[in-house]
Amino acid sequence: MQKKPFGNTGQQVSVIGQGTWYIDHGDRASAVAALRKGLDLGMSHIDTAEMYDDAELVVADAILGRRDDVFLVSKVLPSNASRKGTIEACERSLKRLRTDRLDCYLLHWRGSYPLEDTVAAFEQLVSDGKVRSWGVSNFDANDLADMLDVAGEGRIACNQVLYHLNERAIEHSVISWCEKHGVAVVAYSPFGHDDFPEPQSAGGKILKEIAAQHGASPRQVALAFLTRRPSVFAIPKASSATHAADNAGAGDVTLTDSEIAALDKAFPLGHEPRSLPMI
Repeated sequence: MQKKPFGNTGQQVSVIGQGTWYIDHGDRASAVAALRKGLDLGMSHIDTAEMYDDAELVVADAILGRRDDVFLVSKVLPSNASRKGTIEACERSLKRLRTDRLDCYLLHWRGSYPLEDTVAAFEQLVSDGKVRSWGVSNFDANDLADMLDVAGEGRIACNQVLYHLNERAIEHSVISWCEKHGVAVVAYSPFGHDDFPEPQSAGGKILKEIAAQHGASPRQVALAFLTRRPSVFAIPKASSATHAADNAGAGDVTLTDSEIAALDKAFPLGHEPRSLPMI
């Protein structure tokens, strides 16, 4: 599994990680097995959140005895993101995850609390050893600039955003902003939300053709395309060990310039939206 520098944290993180949204809605043993298989195959980056119902509890089971192998991320809801509320939310997540620290802690999206309060809480958590780094999620370039004004250079570890073949809005300005300021970009829902290209669609046929050239699956090709830039990581969810193994295989797929151009044409960027898409 390929690893890349995770923003300005100084840590090397697997280019393909593991998402956990809705992972608690199916068979728990299968979910735990999927996460463990992912770890076995080098997908050490596991992302969760207090908003994801019991996902943190599933993750706790999966990483039991393997905490040092994991780059563990969780998120605070905007409604909890006051200075006191952020610290309390983090402590709840630590308890549910059965660990003493998070490798990165994110503000899930921008809310009504002043960024100054949330940043102060994040920095307190870092000082206390409960969080090693912090970042944001669903921030557009203007939001990121506001956060930079508050926190200063070198403090925002990552921005986790919606990014898949049919939703490439972050390529307009978010990725370039992050690269300029040493911020990692983490793609959530990298297969879309139940709208991965059908095999017989025009885009699906391109994916299948490229996959055949690499002995890969179309989903592996999609992940390789999304993570083609050095700043970008992806966190697909897997509901089974087999699915996790397929995701992990994307970490070893390198697309040629012509293949990237073909995918770029098949899944056009489109116009920059007024607001950053999120789900």
